[in-house]
Amino acid sequence: MAIRYTLPNGLTVVFEEQHAAKVAAFQVWVKAGSADERPDQAGLAHLHEHMLFKGTERRGPGEIARDIEAHGGEINAWTSFDQTVYHIVIASQFARTGLDILGDAVRRSAFDKDELAREIEVVCEEIKRSYDSPSRRASRGLFTAAFQTHPYRLPVIGTEESVRSFTREKVLEFYHRHYTPKNLVLSVAGDLNEAELRQWVEEIFGGDWGRPYAGPVQRPRDAAPTGRRVLIQTEDVKEAYLHLSFAIPELEHPDVPALDVLAMIAGQGNSSWLVREVKRRQHLVNDVHASAYTPKDPGIFSVSLTLPPAQSQKALTQTARVLEALRTTLVPEDELRTVQAGVEAESVYRKETVQGTARNLGSYQTSPGGLESEARYLEDIRNLKPEDLRRVAQKYLRLEHAVVTALVPPSAELTEAQVHAALDEAAKSPGLTPPARATRTPPDAPVRPSRSQAASARSEVVQEKLPSGATLIIRVEPHIPLFSMRAAFIGGARYETPEDNGITTLLSRALTKGTTTLSADDISHLGDLYAGNVSGQGGRNSVSLKADFLSRYFEPGFRLFADVLLNPAFREEEVARERSLLLQDILTREDKPSSLAFELFSRTLYKEHPYRLSLAGEKASVEALGPEQLRAYHRAHMDPSQMTLSVVGDVDVAQVRALANEYFGRSRGGAVAPKQVKPEAPPSSPRTEKKVLARAQTHLVMGFQAARMTDPWRVVLDVLSTVLSGQGGRLFIELRDKRSMAYSVSSFSMDGLDPGYFAVYIGTSPEKVDAAVEGMRRELERIRDEPIPAEELERAKQHIIGTYEIDLQRNSARATLLALDTCYGIGLDNFLHYSERVAKVTAADVQEVARRVIDFDRMAMAVVGP
Repeated sequence: MAIRYTLPNGLTVVFEEQHAAKVAAFQVWVKAGSADERPDQAGLAHLHEHMLFKGTERRGPGEIARDIEAHGGEINAWTSFDQTVYHIVIASQFARTGLDILGDAVRRSAFDKDELAREIEVVCEEIKRSYDSPSRRASRGLFTAAFQTHPYRLPVIGTEESVRSFTREKVLEFYHRHYTPKNLVLSVAGDLNEAELRQWVEEIFGGDWGRPYAGPVQRPRDAAPTGRRVLIQTEDVKEAYLHLSFAIPELEHPDVPALDVLAMIAGQGNSSWLVREVKRRQHLVNDVHASAYTPKDPGIFSVSLTLPPAQSQKALTQTARVLEALRTTLVPEDELRTVQAGVEAESVYRKETVQGTARNLGSYQTSPGGLESEARYLEDIRNLKPEDLRRVAQKYLRLEHAVVTALVPPSAELTEAQVHAALDEAAKSPGLTPPARATRTPPDAPVRPSRSQAASARSEVVQEKLPSGATLIIRVEPHIPLFSMRAAFIGGARYETPEDNGITTLLSRALTKGTTTLSADDISHLGDLYAGNVSGQGGRNSVSLKADFLSRYFEPGFRLFADVLLNPAFREEEVARERSLLLQDILTREDKPSSLAFELFSRTLYKEHPYRLSLAGEKASVEALGPEQLRAYHRAHMDPSQMTLSVVGDVDVAQVRALANEYFGRSRGGAVAPKQVKPEAPPSSPRTEKKVLARAQTHLVMGFQAARMTDPWRVVLDVLSTVLSGQGGRLFIELRDKRSMAYSVSSFSMDGLDPGYFAVYIGTSPEKVDAAVEGMRRELERIRDEPIPAEELERAKQHIIGTYEIDLQRNSARATLLALDTCYGIGLDNFLHYSERVAKVTAADVQEVARRVIDFDRMAMAVVGP
């Protein structure tokens, strides 16, 4: 149960105790975002997000991030139109330290002049990064057209020109105006008690800050729409990005619950009208999504489409026809009830993590309706009728007032006249009714026996073999009424050849598109009924199926999962549809230059091993794949005898065991022996490959062959990588903080059943490439040649141990780790004793592994950019 109180200085505190994990989350919500900026302040709210962690009166530059990471925590922030939020997640034993650091940053930021100059450079790199994202450019076009005078029309991040104009005086003016107790909410959730928290808050946030609140900023309002607006941008992109949007009211308007549900029914999830009609039945789009964006001031109802450019006009017409159907027909009662139950379930899923709970509390408390608005909102959702949805559709989704924006390549030849023609055709033709769904009602949830206090506690991991040879792993986590499942099989890209490259990804997508008794729509609908989902996933070393459901639907959810896993139909039309979408992903690779750099790096480091292959596949190999190949792969590599199944959450062990034996206790008989893959020797000399791409930034990946998953020194490599990465890591401090060379810089490792890789990445301006390469190389040499100081090593280890606990709050994360570690032969040791193994790593261990891995004579480097 959440509590709320206000300090004498006006600061509002909201708090909810959660003791499932020894973790606490602290968030400060500043009720000021980019929409509160003057014209000469564009991007200033976002710059504050960067600057508040750059030093205070008590802590120098870099100390905040280092302090948090040294205590096993994570620190970050985000900026929106209406708020700026600073958040820390930390082990509860260090909770007061985390709260003190957050309070110090928000209350006493130094805004050092030199640090400001450096961070302005970093923000300019972030702006350049956004230029390289077609989806972000398309979104910017939408807001530019949808809002005429309101500041929502401007990018949150600002422009290079505006950001470079900021002085320390201008920054302080904004800070003193908005960062005052009456304009802040402190949101807290986790393993804390109220009395202790109140004392800490008073000590850290209490008293007079010397910054009286001047009241909210008055924002200009847009006039009511009187006609259509169309904006078409022509650029060098591989697919078209379209938005069809309409003006809708602000967050507190009584129509918002109906608009939210209307958006879910229109275009959220595989059961939605637009996905079933425009994507699945008519094959016009690669993706479609609807949303009701209702911020503090009036927002927009928007349908976003990505599609082959040649189909832009037709897709726009058919999308508009579906919206017209929502204006003229009633949504079926059972469909509305399913969505209503999904909204309620989402409030349960949000509480799986302390940071999710804190975000929920902060979001509601900073809204005009306050904390109580959540209960009102959920009650309004429960009371909705089909007539309410039709009423708001008729009121707001009026094609004569539509805003249409498009980002298309020149080949699309889309004109404003064609946009108007597309909408006019939809307006005069009858609305479409999507294919009828099978009428199903949720099964009655069984009455579960009450548990004793001992039985309600987290269980140890149960592991056993089924008669088929499958491995079953169960862990009871009863604190939230949810459960997760993961079935994992050895395979993935490691089992592929150039001829069938992409089969793992295609299979994982097609797996949930129908069984011998269920259609793809049936599976989507049942997932909605059970307030969860089932999805496939392919990687470099495995292929798997995962599911999440409310615990009250455990048995039907398990049966659906088993049916999808054992009996996929791989119908020709479904495989063809997924193959077409996968080919579109391959075609649009150049729209994602950072991902392209990683793929180029893999092809540079590996010349023979399957790890060189793209997870998506190549055009020729994917075009050759069909249902027979998928069935053969499934028969050979996904038999119950080859499976590791993990079930984690609020479940009963006996029930899990019974169902697992019922469905997976027998082999199907088609399994083949594990494929023998020959490891590849590291490069015998340095390798560099470059792909020229006309983009704002250059993306560099530099790395080396490294550990197998089963190598005992893999955990040492995690520590080495953490010394380099993170906000307190060497790469971040040296290349971002001190030299302002990048917004994104990191280190990472890919562990494989065969030797994987360790690499560093940076996205930087083209003129900084040589300096970036030199800087990355110098930091790699330093960690190889010089012992790590004890304090720095301890920070890295505590950061790993703390974030491990934070990351494993969700059932899905625990289920994934248990299934994959067991499948790969690592065993339960990684789950049960990983933190202990990290704690034992020494500086000598790190240097030994660094010398083993970092060999510039065997380096590979990929460069993608101008």
